[in-house]
Order: sequence, then structure tokens, then C-alpha cells
Amino acid sequence: MENLPNCPKCNSEYTYEDGTLLVCPECSHEWTLEGGNEEESTVIKDVNGNVLNDGDAVTVVKDLKVKGSSSSIKIGTKVKSIRLVPDAADGHDIECKIDGFGAMKLKSSVVKKA
Repeated sequence: MENLPNCPKCNSEYTYEDGTLLVCPECSHEWTLEGGNEEESTVIKDVNGNVLNDGDAVTVVKDLKVKGSSSSIKIGTKVKSIRLVPDAADGHDIECKIDGFGAMKLKSSVVKKA
């Protein structure tokens, strides 16, 4: 447990091992000890902690207001063929198309794997 590297994202010294991943408790960044390509080692999880992958289908877990629209995305809306965007500055790490709304960005914290 000693000699673990600092977090590559926020440089926190409080990293810990979780299976094969290293985890930062301060910024929630996860990576592998082998390193490699930073984009490939970023893990994006849904609200239940399931790992999401490109092309997965997800379900929205709460009503979401849409800026510029009088309607909202309702709880239970299924979204197919998501595209993950690791390290999105605004926290919206999923790109997708939602019927009736078009292209959208969602946060992984408001979806669950279908």
C-alpha cells in the first residue's frame, strides 16, 4: 500500500488501490498502475457504480430540465448508443442523441446502465 503514486489529475497523495485500479478520493479519478494512454485508463461509471462503455444504452434516473426548451427529459427515458467523453471540463461526460431533443450531453451521475 505504500509507494502508491500521487493522483495524475489533482496530485493528491491519498490514493488507494481498488482491485486493479488506483483511485483518488479527492477528485474520484481512477487509473491503472500500468499507466499507458490516459484517455484509455479513464473509467466512467453510472449512478450505481457500473462501468460505462461507448455504445452502451442507459436510462435517465431523474427528470432533467433542458435549457432553451419548455419540456424536460423524464425519468426512465432510455438513451441508446452513448459516446463517452473523458475529462470533460463541465462534467458532462456522455454525448448522445435523445428522441425529441436531438444531440445532448449528460452527466454519468444521472444515468444508469440499461
